[in-house]
Amino acid sequence: MSIRNDDHTRLQEVINRIAARMADEKERGRVRDGDDDSRLGAFGIAVHTADGTLVKAGDHGERFPIQSISKVFSLTLALERAGEDLWQRVGREPSGDPYNSIIDLERHHGIPRNPFINAGALVVIDVLLASESADERVPEPVRARIAALLGIEDEAQWPDRNAEILDSFATGHVNRALAHLTQSYGNLHHPIDRIIDTYVHQCAVRLNCGELARAGRYLMQERLGDATDSEQDVRMARRINALMLTCGQYDGSGEFAYRVGLPAKSGVSGGILAIVPNHASIAVWSPGLDESGNSALGTRALACLAEEMDWSVFGASFLPDNRL
Repeated sequence: MSIRNDDHTRLQEVINRIAARMADEKERGRVRDGDDDSRLGAFGIAVHTADGTLVKAGDHGERFPIQSISKVFSLTLALERAGEDLWQRVGREPSGDPYNSIIDLERHHGIPRNPFINAGALVVIDVLLASESADERVPEPVRARIAALLGIEDEAQWPDRNAEILDSFATGHVNRALAHLTQSYGNLHHPIDRIIDTYVHQCAVRLNCGELARAGRYLMQERLGDATDSEQDVRMARRINALMLTCGQYDGSGEFAYRVGLPAKSGVSGGILAIVPNHASIAVWSPGLDESGNSALGTRALACLAEEMDWSVFGASFLPDNRL
């Protein structure tokens, strides 16, 4: 199904139907060991269109820690500050290994394969810290950027954080191992405790589907529009979307590209941010995960939405004026 630019009622009907379908799904994935499974099977979705319309369905109001989706925002900040120099320290290739693989990092001599695996995210944070001056230091750069994207100026109203994730600072042994190995190759330059603390704080930020879809709006702009767009911003959105498509779902990125056909970034709390260039920013959430650590129901829902709306970066089945 496709819809016209002014027919948001039909889009609402589509996502309502998808939310109802997800409620009837029997295979809902599983939560990570030690996580609360009381909400297994919960599902929320929100779609923010290019014209500013936000449509929502299911458990869209339930807040969840964005976890690795935060890597999209930290990467954006690092590219703004360091530009192409960033790629001297982190690659742009899919890893084919789990997101926390220490073997992959050793194999490539301390250069992470991409910025969306954990080792890559730690290098990105190190780059951010290097770009700060003492007077301009922001303790939580990703949380601050998300607040700005949501139009929240009062720091007291910034998105809150998940306390359990904040408490994991002292027990994130695998991430610390990745950081120490990266540092042993000379690819981290700041104290590991500070890098890990910054990483934990960005992963702990809690958003609901509507807020996450709104925060991701800047990534849907892949062509110059109004006077606020810049060629540099459009180019950066295109490149981040390319990395999301090829690396955003860990070692399940190829399967996701085949099934959904959209750039996306997942988090182990069950959230996925997906982008339809020039058309929409989409957020889904369901805590049950598949074998790759991506939301099981979220992935199925995005596959359904892409098919019904004829949304794919690989081409459209319908004429352009019949798409949202």
